[in-house]
Amino acid sequence: MSFVYTLLIVILIFVAYYGLAWLYYRWRAKQLGGELDAATFEHNMRKGQLIDLREKKYFDSGHILGARNLPYTQLKMLLSQLRPDLPVYLYEEGDNLSIRAAARLKKKGFQDVKWLKHGFNEWKGKTKKTTKL
Repeated sequence: MSFVYTLLIVILIFVAYYGLAWLYYRWRAKQLGGELDAATFEHNMRKGQLIDLREKKYFDSGHILGARNLPYTQLKMLLSQLRPDLPVYLYEEGDNLSIRAAARLKKKGFQDVKWLKHGFNEWKGKTKKTTKL
């Protein structure tokens, strides 16, 4: 019986942690105010710097046409490749990394940072695969 209670407590902690993390990112997204639906994102993305935050192997397997790959894990080192005077449009598989990247960019002085709501997983626009020679 003790094992069942321990397992139940572990499951409840797990669910609570992910539920609170989800709520935090929803709150942070509203605070930053940069979430765009796919149609608005597609209409505006050519006006700025389009950045794919996924790792290179995922970028190579398919990305939004015109995007540059700056993986989130390397963003701090590659920040100098972005111009703070131009809008930045971010995307990844979902939302959380985009929200974290947007917060980091805003902290570094970028004024116009937007991200794709629901990320690349639900993108229906033009894509490109990077072919290996």
